[in-house]
Amino acid sequence: MNGSLQKTAIVTGASTGIGRASAEALAGAGYRVFGTSRRPTGDDPRGVTMLACDVTDEQSVQTLVADILARTGQIDLLVNNAGMGLLGAAEESSIAQVQSLFDVNVFGVMRVTNAVLPSMRQRRRGRIINISSILGLIPTPYGAHYGATKYALEGYSESLDHELRAFNIRVALIEPGYTRSVFEQNALEPDAPIAAYDHARAGARALIRDRMATVADDPEVVAQAVLVAARAAEPRLRYTAGKQARMTSLLRRFVPASAFDKSLRKQMRLPA
Repeated sequence: MNGSLQKTAIVTGASTGIGRASAEALAGAGYRVFGTSRRPTGDDPRGVTMLACDVTDEQSVQTLVADILARTGQIDLLVNNAGMGLLGAAEESSIAQVQSLFDVNVFGVMRVTNAVLPSMRQRRRGRIINISSILGLIPTPYGAHYGATKYALEGYSESLDHELRAFNIRVALIEPGYTRSVFEQNALEPDAPIAAYDHARAGARALIRDRMATVADDPEVVAQAVLVAARAAEPRLRYTAGKQARMTSLLRRFVPASAFDKSLRKQMRLPA
């Protein structure tokens, strides 16, 4: 059992980017942090114990949680960060490819969450932080399927938070904008490309590269939002991370739909 007052945290997808920065921030704040990746790299985040876990594999997830509970006796915080990207027109991906995307970005979150909840409910305490995206709030041309996973995560998390408050467990969403990491570089290519979309798809990729070079936040900006959500006595449901994300969220809420639509198409360099 964990005989000290030190809290235990799990961060999925902790080998790079937002997950790595979040794991290190939590470790620096005094948490005992277990990070996961599908394959160990040997380059572990500072102060973090890395364990192998595939969030698409039920047995892998159950083994991870059982191992951590055996070591510590408790799980106080879960940060669901593991995810994949997919860039292309909606028509260009097979249903099988979209299912594999949802298996990581949505069902992976559900698997790990379901695995930690019994111990949290028994102790009547815990916090779950799901890494969403500002793309869970706005249209995502040439990222429809990725955006759909984040819209799904938003709805799931909000409903889950209502269900778990009776057990003193809270759920929070972190909504980053453009963030410097290898995530975009590793995004899947559509498995059924259509020549008619080549030019627009290339334009969307070029726009992302430009935004990543000019306005993207460092992963540490998102990690600080994770830390705030983890330690808040009364956590909010949503935390935007970075100036671009906050501005986009405000515009989405207060700008008329027609004006927002026009502005988005202009920024995405789509025909009026």
